[in-house]
Amino acid sequence: MQQQTGLPVTNETALANLYQRHAITLLSSIRRYTPTREDAEDVLVEAFLATYEHRALVALSDNEQLAWLRRVAHNKCVDLLRRQQRHPTIALESVSEMLYELDERSPEYVALRAEEHSLLQNHLAALSAQQQTILHLKFGQKLSGVEIARKLNKSESSVSMMLSRTLNHLRKMYRSNKGDCVDE
Repeated sequence: MQQQTGLPVTNETALANLYQRHAITLLSSIRRYTPTREDAEDVLVEAFLATYEHRALVALSDNEQLAWLRRVAHNKCVDLLRRQQRHPTIALESVSEMLYELDERSPEYVALRAEEHSLLQNHLAALSAQQQTILHLKFGQKLSGVEIARKLNKSESSVSMMLSRTLNHLRKMYRSNKGDCVDE
């Protein structure tokens, strides 16, 4: 009985067994020479596809088969490295990071950030001096509630309450500003 590859079923079974015995060992060996796991898996597939062309492989001993597979995998790794040198590729992750960085430098993004910064400055200027001080100590100097309380000579709970009220007031100011923008 013949399969699509033209090899007898017994040879395909032997090659499947060969794959099961050596794929993990070979993959870990290949992985040391390839930049990504996907490349290593591609090389592994290419190496085992070569076994279909080398019919006498099933007649070799287990150690000879593994040695032959290692040599083929090594040659496939070399081929991959040569291809990558001739036709360098860029990882998709780095391209998306570059695009994101470019977005941050776009005129629209810079204008939006400037507008947000201006709005924040206006809202902060509308706060009392004490509210501004607490926000500055908490977010500008990154002090804890205890440290702010010591600096202002107040209790930690009163500082916490004032910080909470100030942030809620800022949220209300932003919400009312969004309502103004919708009306325009």
